[in-house]
Amino acid sequence: MIFMTHRWDGITRSESLSAWAVKARHELADRARAYDWDAVFAVLAEPRNADWMNAARLDGTSWYAPLHQAANAGAPVEVVRRLVELGAWRALRTADGERPLDIAVRLSHEHLREVLTPPRLIDVPDHELRAVQEHFHGLIRARVGNLVDEHRLRLPELEVLLERPRDGAHFSVPGMYGGFTFTLTVEDDRAKLTTESWMRVVGGSGQRHEITAKEVILVEEGFV
Repeated sequence: MIFMTHRWDGITRSESLSAWAVKARHELADRARAYDWDAVFAVLAEPRNADWMNAARLDGTSWYAPLHQAANAGAPVEVVRRLVELGAWRALRTADGERPLDIAVRLSHEHLREVLTPPRLIDVPDHELRAVQEHFHGLIRARVGNLVDEHRLRLPELEVLLERPRDGAHFSVPGMYGGFTFTLTVEDDRAKLTTESWMRVVGGSGQRHEITAKEVILVEEGFV
């Protein structure tokens, strides 16, 4: 069983969430865009909202999460550090491919350079990570491609795992009644993504795969 502490938020459309969640997500995005950090932390302090640290605005196009807005604003280091401590990914990219660090540097917010620089705690070449990610996306689409298209989901980007590799992450899929947990490790100088997926309403639907740059291997199934 994979244990994870972070959630990849792939939700992009209001139609994929309940009314209360849509309202709260818009409030979070509004407060972050207004640089109202006390209000941002208040929204995230609600237990059912705690997984939204890396969430972008629903129906938006920029994919700015709160940490991107903090970088854009040149927020105090203490604000940025607190966002990171709450689980904000420094390697998370916007729709234009910018990390929070890239935004801060572009806008000359040099005081944020150190705190926004993503640590790379495991050594995986970029080309190898892209290959693993491509296989992972293919697996997701093989299992629930119809739901990915229906909800226009943003699929997990593995770069974020390099700064917190031991934590792993979970990707919930609306309509699947389950999702995918995944962790990244390096074994014998090769990157390996271990992922478990399941549908709670379908007995025995659990599958565990190991993914490398070269292949996807089903190693266990029938659980959950």
